[in-house]
Amino acid sequence: MTPETPAIVCRQLTKRYGSVLAVDALDLEVPQRSLFGFLGPNGAGKTTVMRVLLGLATPTGGDAAVFGHDIVSDSMNVRRRVGYLPQQPRFHPELTARQVLRYARGFFPQDKSSTVEDDITEVLDLVGLSRKADDLAGDLSGGQRQRLGIAQAQIHRPPLLILDEPASALDPRGRRDVLAVMRTLKESATVFYSTHILDDVQQVSDEVAILKDGHRVLQSPLHELLSRDNENAYVLTLAGDVDAAVADLRQQPWVGDVVCPDGDGDTGRLVVTVTDDRAARHQLLRQVLRHEGAEVLSFARRRSELEDVFLSAVEGDRQ
Repeated sequence: MTPETPAIVCRQLTKRYGSVLAVDALDLEVPQRSLFGFLGPNGAGKTTVMRVLLGLATPTGGDAAVFGHDIVSDSMNVRRRVGYLPQQPRFHPELTARQVLRYARGFFPQDKSSTVEDDITEVLDLVGLSRKADDLAGDLSGGQRQRLGIAQAQIHRPPLLILDEPASALDPRGRRDVLAVMRTLKESATVFYSTHILDDVQQVSDEVAILKDGHRVLQSPLHELLSRDNENAYVLTLAGDVDAAVADLRQQPWVGDVVCPDGDGDTGRLVVTVTDDRAARHQLLRQVLRHEGAEVLSFARRRSELEDVFLSAVEGDRQ
């Protein structure tokens, strides 16, 4: 395996359950050491793709590889390289966190560079559960159990982690803690995770793919996705004589449109679409400040929200 080898490659990957087409000729490529968000509405096929990659379901057509190892013909090598967190991890309630991890570690060959207890201590520290190591799994909070599930997936130090909805059922504090763990995991592994919480994706992901009806409708690095179609739009927050400033801007030859999503009045946010970006950079702010009754509270180039991109992808045509 070289650094250029993708962590995951799917080529025309297909999965049927009888007459139901769950995954439809999926093409996907996940680069190494990325935090990759796998998005889609309920029933899009995200969990099915993960199950196929893990060898828990057999593909009907196409092929896929993990670090160059075919998921069907070389499944044992795939499993050694993957850690998995199901959507709702369950543990025996009368085992401590340390015992859960000791049991999981026994399924994998021992690395001579460390002991089992060293591995357990390391992953407990990684997920922030060192102080809960000897607490019963049944006594842990939802967020702590989720982090224990991540520790269990990471116990054999796999280069790929597949996490199914790792933070979807958690309160804001639990989500924050899990996202922090995911950022740390990216330092040593590829993290491929599904979620429907778009704000989480926008906070942590390097790249995203959006699935609809079993096929990919979009894949892009996140920063490129959020900058698309925004080079010619600016957002201003004004106070004072907003109406006069809006009227003046609409008269400028380099302004395509001015939208006031917060309504008119003596304060508001403007979205200004321009036809000449160079002219806008030099003149837009000056034009507004010509009005003594208008005060500029903020000014920036518009940045897309992932929700806008997501809805556009899943409600539009296949791309």
